[in-house]
Amino acid sequence: MNRRGGPQRDRAGLTYREAGVDVEAAEALVARLHSLAETTRRPEVEGEIGGFGGCFRVPHGFRNPVLVAGMDGVGTKLELLIQTGRHSAAGRDLVAMCVNDVVAQGAQPLFFLDYVATGSLDPRVVEGVVSGICEACAECGCALLGGETAEMPGFYPEGRYDLAGCAVGIVEKEGIIDGGEIQPGDVLLGLASSGPHSNGFSLIRQILKEANSSLEDPIPGGEGLTLGEALLAPTRVYVRPVLETIKEATVAGIAHVTGGGIAGNLGRILPAGCRAVLEKGSWPVPRVFDLLQRTGSIPQAEMDAVFNLGIGLIVVVPQRDAERAMEALRRSGAEGYRVGRVEERPTGGEQVVMEQRGE
Repeated sequence: MNRRGGPQRDRAGLTYREAGVDVEAAEALVARLHSLAETTRRPEVEGEIGGFGGCFRVPHGFRNPVLVAGMDGVGTKLELLIQTGRHSAAGRDLVAMCVNDVVAQGAQPLFFLDYVATGSLDPRVVEGVVSGICEACAECGCALLGGETAEMPGFYPEGRYDLAGCAVGIVEKEGIIDGGEIQPGDVLLGLASSGPHSNGFSLIRQILKEANSSLEDPIPGGEGLTLGEALLAPTRVYVRPVLETIKEATVAGIAHVTGGGIAGNLGRILPAGCRAVLEKGSWPVPRVFDLLQRTGSIPQAEMDAVFNLGIGLIVVVPQRDAERAMEALRRSGAEGYRVGRVEERPTGGEQVVMEQRGE
């Protein structure tokens, strides 16, 4: 009996493929992704991709190693990346958001795992995402150890997918950087962002919608950049600059500037008796932030609380090491700026304050 009242099937039953899951296509895709993952291989990787779990030996040379793990996604920026076909950039964003958190503890990323979920498997799209993952992993010496591609028909709309990633790093226990050594007199060094990175896009998308803006619109004074190019530039990977700086200078704290802006993330690492003073004007703010603020009539306090405003990561160093740290950043290719200082925090005072340079 057909309970739905529809036409009777003329054969025994459904197949998994008819239900929307193509196991054969997924297996063929895994074989192609294997060659991409091989570009990120480290000597400590055991076995091949495709097993039930990835195996990784603890590197030699550590006396008291601590593993540091970070997990994240790309957020609603993914909506615009999918819309514009920037699938490789989505993969880079995914890795960057995770490894930047790991290196903020002073840890060297070792390996990465990804999760890609979609309604209908499109091998071209998944290969694009994984190619971006591999590019970012190779950039910071991190092995793509494995992952999961989940085909979930009826759960995700056509053409949509979601991403999650996990990075695991290693650091000597005495080398963990947690901000506990920060003290008044320390210097704040800011590393330039490529744009909004992967945060604030729920607000960005609302601004674009209400203003009826196109990602193809040019940015006034943006030297030919379109709105899409400025907004969707991949999140910068800060691993190598940070690790080089740790070798050359004492680093008391590191803040990865994500959701919550500069103040929200810098405040996470400051000891109770310290406050950070950021000097506005000490670094260049990308024009796209001014455009977003004017287009959406966004109050400055809201801009400060949502966006990185051009600084994607802050390194806190003693005054005596400031120049040495800046030189290490420059040698690693990072754009670094002296953006503020640490002071004694007044009773009841704010933990992070912004002041105009020269005040």
